[in-house]
Amino acid sequence: MKPSPALSRMFKYFRVAALVPIALTATVSIAQQNTIVMASTTSTEQSGLFGTLLPAFKQVSGIDIKVVALGTGQAIDMGRRGDADLLFVHDQVAEEKVVAEGFAIKRYPVMYNDFVLIGPAADPAKTRGKDIVEALRKISATNAPFVSRGDKSGTHAAELRYWKNAGVDNPQFAGYKACGCGMGPALNIAASSGAYVMADRGTWLAFKNRADLAVLVEGDTRLFNQYGVMVVNPAKHPKVKVAEAQKFVDWVISPAGQAAIASYKIGGEQLFFPNAPRQ
Repeated sequence: MKPSPALSRMFKYFRVAALVPIALTATVSIAQQNTIVMASTTSTEQSGLFGTLLPAFKQVSGIDIKVVALGTGQAIDMGRRGDADLLFVHDQVAEEKVVAEGFAIKRYPVMYNDFVLIGPAADPAKTRGKDIVEALRKISATNAPFVSRGDKSGTHAAELRYWKNAGVDNPQFAGYKACGCGMGPALNIAASSGAYVMADRGTWLAFKNRADLAVLVEGDTRLFNQYGVMVVNPAKHPKVKVAEAQKFVDWVISPAGQAAIASYKIGGEQLFFPNAPRQ
């Protein structure tokens, strides 16, 4: 007996409905395959750089990148745990160590900018100039308020090196406060409290809530800030999407990726300067 037209339409509806979850599952699976996780520093994320880089990379690769922005130390720890496919950070000593330990395949230099000392425009500690070590000595000697990120980031690691060079191994003067936070929040605290703070220039240029803060110390060669990129080692963590992650590395150190970095500007000022070795 031939089913009625109404019954035929009902059977067709159920067949299509049964296929929908399969189609959705397949779509989600494909999307997951084309997505990798990058653990990176807050300076690259909060400066707005990835808003330029990641769409440009996706256009040529079809690969989405989910960025987890942390301090460099925490980002590298994500790589050690296998919770990221890719690291884009700025603490060369820590980067070389994670490669030596076998948790990352190879470190590639990508770009640089510099650190600057930010503080009240009136500069009560008289730090203004080029010498970061002398500036920190003055801040400590005058017990001026200073906000440290205190988060094991690349910026925090650099700050501690400068304090050590200034003869202060463990800053404990009353004005020194560690916020345990990213670069943006640290700048906000400094702006609201009239404190000094070490920042990367990229995040400072993108920062809007400046109050009366100004760049006081810049140009010291010790303030050079190098960034590197690394693929997490699949020998340690087999689930790492090494092929997709390597595609990003190859692209970001290529002429196209380096040009994308150089093109990112705020108010006409370039934030990062590409310096990957020519392939």
